[in-house]
Amino acid sequence: MTRPLDGKSAVVTGASSGIGAATARHLARDGANVALAARRKQHLVDLREELEDEFDVEAAAVPTDVREEVMVEELVETAVDRFGGLDVLVNNAGLARGSSVEDLSTDEYRLMMDTNVDGMFFATRAALPHVRESEGTIVFIGSFAGQYPRPFNPVYAATKWWTRGFAHSVAAQVGDEGVAVSVINPAAVRTEFEVPGSGDLDGSGKFKDRFAPGEAVEPEEVAEAVAYVARQSPSMVSELDLYNRDKLTLF
Repeated sequence: MTRPLDGKSAVVTGASSGIGAATARHLARDGANVALAARRKQHLVDLREELEDEFDVEAAAVPTDVREEVMVEELVETAVDRFGGLDVLVNNAGLARGSSVEDLSTDEYRLMMDTNVDGMFFATRAALPHVRESEGTIVFIGSFAGQYPRPFNPVYAATKWWTRGFAHSVAAQVGDEGVAVSVINPAAVRTEFEVPGSGDLDGSGKFKDRFAPGEAVEPEEVAEAVAYVARQSPSMVSELDLYNRDKLTLF
């Protein structure tokens, strides 16, 4: 049977676990060849073998720190050389450090900005010529924190506001050239990700430990949303929100 993304290729950043790993699985399930990018090499190697064995696609493990623009450029070129082009970029890599503004160290601030902002810029810049040629899709993983004021960790929230603003502005720039740009905004996802200082979540810790199944968004739900977005053509999904059902009652 023909799969919806057969013959397509994708780059997924932050692919070693959580949303990124789940997204790689869903794209491969739909037939896409996938370049896996993150800093943890062995995780990528293990996932590459899983994708190739289970879904009969090609996968590439490309250790990458998205803060390093040369590494990001090499990631994209590796995908293009290996797969013959690039159809989908998933800008997923991100992290959170610190909490309130007055308690946030300069190093923590720069780490978040370098990863969440510069990393998405570097990947988008490197991928755009190839995605323009394929009339493909760029997907940004945003956040509920990028839509509503956040009383804790405002710098992390600001990076996600930047993500949405950048994504929509890129869409305005390249939409008439056939490029689709989408933003997916999940609320808390049950992964290894953590947001220190989040008072309404009773302190710091990994989201997968804070929430029981059914209490937050699952990484597979975000991954399915990415795969859905990638399948749309010639239309596109501009923005898609994924919240646990009681999220808005907390306000």
